[in-house]
Amino acid sequence: MGVVFGGKSGEHEVSLQSARSVMAALDKERYELVPIAIDKAGRWHGGERALAWLRGEVEAPVLAGQPQAPLLENRDGEPDEAIAGTGGLQAVPSAAVGRGGERVPEAVVGGIDVVFPVLHGSYGEDGTLQGMLEMLDLPYVGAGVLASAVGMDKVVMKALFASAGLPQVRYTHYLRSAWERDPELVLTDVEEKLGYPCFVKPANLGSSVGISKAKDRAGLERALREAAKYDRKIIVEAAVDAREVEVGVLGNEHPIASVPGEIVPCNEFYDYRAKYIDGKSMLIIPAELPAETVAELQRLAVRAFQAIDGGGLARVDFFIERGTNQVLVNEINTMPGFTEFSMYPKLWEASGISYRELIDRLVQLALERHADKRRNQTEFTLG
Repeated sequence: MGVVFGGKSGEHEVSLQSARSVMAALDKERYELVPIAIDKAGRWHGGERALAWLRGEVEAPVLAGQPQAPLLENRDGEPDEAIAGTGGLQAVPSAAVGRGGERVPEAVVGGIDVVFPVLHGSYGEDGTLQGMLEMLDLPYVGAGVLASAVGMDKVVMKALFASAGLPQVRYTHYLRSAWERDPELVLTDVEEKLGYPCFVKPANLGSSVGISKAKDRAGLERALREAAKYDRKIIVEAAVDAREVEVGVLGNEHPIASVPGEIVPCNEFYDYRAKYIDGKSMLIIPAELPAETVAELQRLAVRAFQAIDGGGLARVDFFIERGTNQVLVNEINTMPGFTEFSMYPKLWEASGISYRELIDRLVQLALERHADKRRNQTEFTLG
């Protein structure tokens, strides 16, 4: 099994955390590990060099436009040393080959039965990698090209949710070019449509990267500038006084939903620092909710998954508004954080599926979807 991690994304470090956990949990009796790293410059690394990237032993990537250093070649087929904490798994050797002007590990184009792309954010979770794997006719874990792209773009996602009749917070959106061309117009438009407080986010990023809460015009201006660093499209949402609850979804055409879990952030909201640095946010699993609310959350989670044509896995995030108890769909994440301590695996553990079993199920779902897709006729014949 190929495990692809890293990536040219603001969520690169999050991906490394997820990859370490997945590789450590793999059953070495069932899986042969092929590690594939993508560094921050978009270069691919296989074998021992990929594992060295996880250990932090590889130098920072060159800047765009500078010559690329050659990838590390394997040593005459000798087994590569496994990374500490990967459960004794050995890395299958892979050589570098030229492909479309990029250097891609040979393991990507041959010798792999299934790929687990443990990538978060741009160029990994947004359909680009999934499209490459489709062209290579390789089964892979997670959503397909369409669902990955839609799940990454919060503006398109919310439009599909609205079409499916899912309840959401009020929102608006802008192109970065519109913000840079006429900041005053955008500021005034947000104030008229949403008011304060509001949340400003890059439309195509996760892990709360680039997200800010604005309480006045000065804060909104700072938040828009921050979000514009990460994406050409910016979404602004009305703030609600609500509990934050998440539900895992697992499956292909007949998905199931996990028990819900509640996040009690240590900061004012569940930002990047609260998620990955401070470590003081509380996860309450299962969330303390009435049975009818749990059923509604699970129903809406499956509907959100189906609305984007999801596959494999997803985590659906909700708000439960205080005072009214109204359930609002916030967003869907098609490749949620996947360390054994992340919300998605913990939700399934509380639902009776262990971390290792969850990986096995995802691999089987990937193989099932690939087999189903191969049933499609690719030649048209008359008669």
